[in-house]
Amino acid sequence: MSLLSRTFLFACAAVFGTVAFSQAPSVQPGQAPPKSWIDPQTGHRVIRLTDEPDSASFYFNVNSYAPDGREMAYTTPSGISVIDLTTLKSRQVVEGRVRAIEMGHRTPSVFYVRPEDHALYATNVDTKETRRLLTLEPGENVITINADETLAAGASIVGAHAPAPFEHRAGQPQPLIQARNKGEMMQKRLAAHLPMELYTIDLRTGKKKVLLNSTEWLNHLQFSPTDPTLLLYCHEGPWQKVDRIWTIRTDGSQNTLVHTRTMFMEIAGHEFWSHDGKTIWFDWQTPKGQDFWLEGRNVDTGEQIAYHMQRNEWSIHFNVSRDGTLFCGDGGDPGQVAHAPDGEWIYLFHPEVIQGDGINDSRFVHPGVFHAEKLVNMSKHHYHLEPNVSFSPDKKYIIFRSNMFGPTYVFAVEVAKAPAKQ
Repeated sequence: MSLLSRTFLFACAAVFGTVAFSQAPSVQPGQAPPKSWIDPQTGHRVIRLTDEPDSASFYFNVNSYAPDGREMAYTTPSGISVIDLTTLKSRQVVEGRVRAIEMGHRTPSVFYVRPEDHALYATNVDTKETRRLLTLEPGENVITINADETLAAGASIVGAHAPAPFEHRAGQPQPLIQARNKGEMMQKRLAAHLPMELYTIDLRTGKKKVLLNSTEWLNHLQFSPTDPTLLLYCHEGPWQKVDRIWTIRTDGSQNTLVHTRTMFMEIAGHEFWSHDGKTIWFDWQTPKGQDFWLEGRNVDTGEQIAYHMQRNEWSIHFNVSRDGTLFCGDGGDPGQVAHAPDGEWIYLFHPEVIQGDGINDSRFVHPGVFHAEKLVNMSKHHYHLEPNVSFSPDKKYIIFRSNMFGPTYVFAVEVAKAPAKQ
């Protein structure tokens, strides 16, 4: 395609909204990326959802969808916006420099902290009604909001007046660009064994309750999406050096290790909830960098299921559809833990549980396998920015962020293949 033709097509896109390309085009400096194209290697349509350069979807395990599934919140350099997933039109709902926490599970409210007054706010994305919920004490933070929107939870270094590296990133949005020396930083932070406390704050009274004191590095807090009294958190650090995944009740009881390792260099992490709150899913490798699974643990029964995948199919983050029937992954470049030679894809996974007549036991992990489908070629994406995939509530799209055109934007790929041209 000539530069003149490309310029004409981009001008049409500005006027008419969407131009479909037969392949992902190269963008000239100063030009906006295309609004949509069909990936020539997969046959799936990709749509750019956001218009603001350096806009970003939420971290993969943080809820960004309104309870009715119609709207999705995302961050921009000037605040927080929402996009209507039926019309793909967006509007700004929060202005100014803020740290987004998550979208509420009970009301269409986005929760966030304003740094200038170190206070937690909630804005209804439909009415724009804004409530100032509480002022945080020096060193305190908010990482997650519970299912009935009555409690916030955070983790802080005791006596510190500012978060240590990575702590402030635990709620969305995680840093858009990962530090090149992240591994070294994580080793040093783990070895420091700084005293920390894990706590909740009542959003009605402002009362703080400490659930746990520890010299482990506490991070990645995630309330259950359905049980307002159950909190998922991790012991952060290099995964082979920590017993990572834990749950605890909001009264401080039942502090429970979710996954017990049985192999040297076995790792488990990047944990997330199923939409119904019944299963904790996580990346499981036996051992690190060699064999790849996504394991799910039922929080009520303890039942375990694990889906196997090939090296190229391993992803930095995984996610699951609301009905639990499909999974997705954001792939990874050769520099990631899997060292995959051809892993730079957005993946759709069709799970299959392995059946048989062998000896079974309730203590066994039930095996399965992922059948992978490539949706988006991410070879132009720089994986120092993690794509952070999630399913739209209606399962029509897999949504991710990418810098494949330079600045970061939010994209969606249609789960169904685009109709073949006649």
